[in-house]
Amino acid sequence: MAHDLSSGACRTLTALLLGCTALIASPALAQDTGTGTEESPYRLSPILINADAQADDDANSIVAQELWVGGKVATSILDTPASVSVITEKEVRDRNADTLEEVLSYSAGIHTDYYGTDDRNDYVLVRGFQATTYRDGLTLGSMRSVREEPYAFERTEVIRGGNSTLFGTSDPGGTINFVTKQPRFERFGEVYGSVGSPRNAEYGFDAGDVLNAEGTLAYRLTGKVQDGERDYDQSRNDSRFLMGGLSWQPGAATTLSVIADYLKRENTPNSGGYPLDREYDRSDFFGEPDFNYQNVERASITGLLEHDFENGLNLRANLRYSDLKSDFGYVYLSDSPARVGTVVDRWYFGGDNTAEELIGNVILQYDRSLERFDSSTVAGIEFRDASTTSAPFFGAYTPIDIANPVYSGAPGELAAPYELRDNEYSTQSLFVQQNLSFDDRFIATLGLRHDRLDIEETLNGVRSADDFAETSVRGALTWKINSEISAYASYVESVAPPGIGVEPERGEQYELGMKYQPAGTNALISASVYDLRKNNVTVAVVQPDGNITRELVGEQRARGFDLEGKAELAGNVDVIASYSYMESKVLRSGPIRGVDVEGNEFSDVPNHMASLWVNYTLPGTQTRGDMTFGLGARYVGSYYFAISNDTGKAESSITLDAAFNYQVQDNTNLAVNVSNLLDEQHVVGRGTADYYNPGRAVAVTLRHSF
Repeated sequence: MAHDLSSGACRTLTALLLGCTALIASPALAQDTGTGTEESPYRLSPILINADAQADDDANSIVAQELWVGGKVATSILDTPASVSVITEKEVRDRNADTLEEVLSYSAGIHTDYYGTDDRNDYVLVRGFQATTYRDGLTLGSMRSVREEPYAFERTEVIRGGNSTLFGTSDPGGTINFVTKQPRFERFGEVYGSVGSPRNAEYGFDAGDVLNAEGTLAYRLTGKVQDGERDYDQSRNDSRFLMGGLSWQPGAATTLSVIADYLKRENTPNSGGYPLDREYDRSDFFGEPDFNYQNVERASITGLLEHDFENGLNLRANLRYSDLKSDFGYVYLSDSPARVGTVVDRWYFGGDNTAEELIGNVILQYDRSLERFDSSTVAGIEFRDASTTSAPFFGAYTPIDIANPVYSGAPGELAAPYELRDNEYSTQSLFVQQNLSFDDRFIATLGLRHDRLDIEETLNGVRSADDFAETSVRGALTWKINSEISAYASYVESVAPPGIGVEPERGEQYELGMKYQPAGTNALISASVYDLRKNNVTVAVVQPDGNITRELVGEQRARGFDLEGKAELAGNVDVIASYSYMESKVLRSGPIRGVDVEGNEFSDVPNHMASLWVNYTLPGTQTRGDMTFGLGARYVGSYYFAISNDTGKAESSITLDAAFNYQVQDNTNLAVNVSNLLDEQHVVGRGTADYYNPGRAVAVTLRHSF
């Protein structure tokens, strides 16, 4: 925790902490006077008190009841005053989601894959803005440009809307948290193999067991190897992933886990795009085969400690170290609607990057129950130290005749990097959240966080530095109408990661919502309406020479409605459904590349999105096993390609997905998944070239568990 927090913020936070945690010192007051039983566990709304409550079964259910997000708000989703989605391991497996974009493609208010065959990163917008990614509640920070491996996670959690009070400096669109697979104190395992098209072969395993007779030490080992291609010619999509974990549990109150993982990706980052004059075949490649590479190598080690003092006080401490190296280069089209003839200009672009990061936190949670109200206080400190380097380069390249493509080979001599940038980041944070539940009907939530950020930058040999002190607040009121329905109103703030000499982008959101969890059914339905604003906004603008600059927009607003439901019905039908309406608008801005954008809609933000996935299981007989049929549809409405609203719009589209799973024998299943069943093709992104949505992909997977 920083020693130089502003005195006013320190006094406020100290008062809150002392006021909320003074009861810890009194053993008499620490006694739980709740009336819960083992059969009907007592729950503080919204924080769990009874540690023996049934946990979510992410491997076997699509419906989650609890939200984890790194222990910062371990809470019942029904009573969480925010719009939330949880994509469980079972849902990911049923849909064969292989990237974050695919994992989130059936969730409300989330637009994915709007850059098509630009495959350097996962591209995700939540409520019209970028989302900040976390792993086990700790920001990925300088690691966020890496495509994560979904097979590493038990679930992916999304909280829509910015929430810097809990998570620190973050973008206002939402929070995406990956929950890492951890060792379990039981024997389990699975192996699988999958082949498909575009050409792809992958193999994976996930197994664990108890290591000693006392049952206090357990391990888990997870791995995956992928050898594949993308839609276009001359492509590559290879990866290697290995993760191992050890957990020590000397008693029911204490668990210490250490998890190490290694990810290596060797890919082609970009198709180079497609000419603007008409629709081309996805297999066409107008880049350069000898200069189309992306290599990513990341290693990390994480420590997770939890201890229950058994008097209402719980301690969590988390620590992660990560090291990343990456480089890429590709050739892309620089087309124009005014082009005459079939010869199109091309440019090359690339860079070398490194990142090193140490991040950790210590969180105390104190729960107590009195006759009329329950209280839960979560308070913590957090720190982050990171360093990054980047050396991007670009330059003009040989044109190509799109009617008769002839490749020219890799550039003979690359241009010198147009910038050499070294950054050092240091963050210290203090946060507190207080939850009060009255008569198990009303829940008041108040949160406060103060972040101290120090940034040092060396740009082309010139050093500069800046520091920021940012405070964010959160407030909400939840009304538990009955045991099945809750309603809430909330206000949250966000502070985006700042840059030297640039005011931090601040966001604020007002939201009203309701949630319904019908008794006797494993289901959860939620609806919310919101007003989300972001100030001090800058946007990335591609200049005519191919260089990318940041230009001030000023203030943006997104208003909308999200509806999402997940249900398991009659024991053999699973349903996932969502609908979102969003109205985006630039409220205040200077001209962008000479174009007035005030009053315009955001880029890449459709007004309407909807999705539906249904699984139907036909129970097995004496002669065959269970058969499950899955069918999904994703609707994305029209949206502008650029904030200038003058480079065209994406057409609305409907994409169908399908799945079939057959139980070959006990613990062995054969699955067939088809995404984009009808091979529907349309432009999803446009700059100096067009980019298309992914084509039809087929995967046949044999999986055996033990």
